[in-house]
Amino acid sequence: MKKRRKTASQPKPTQEQVDRLVTAEADEDSAWQKAIVVRRPKSTSLSIPAELAARAAFLARLHRESRVDKWVERIVRERVEIEESAFTAAKKTHAS
Repeated sequence: MKKRRKTASQPKPTQEQVDRLVTAEADEDSAWQKAIVVRRPKSTSLSIPAELAARAAFLARLHRESRVDKWVERIVRERVEIEESAFTAAKKTHAS
């Protein structure tokens, strides 16, 4: 989208006004930044010690997960989200 300078006398546009502007400029190539290429990272395999795998398998069954790899993926995803959130909060605290 084209950047528009906001002056002190202009009121903040409503969401509907922004939506109309974006829709009107959607087909104008000049209104958009250069396209970026996003590549998905290659799949990575992880290995864990046998004792930890057995404990994870037990917990997956306890949580009625049919496959231990799906349970482990869910747990890792949840933990990564928690860590990212904590990191972002720490950055904000440190910046202020």
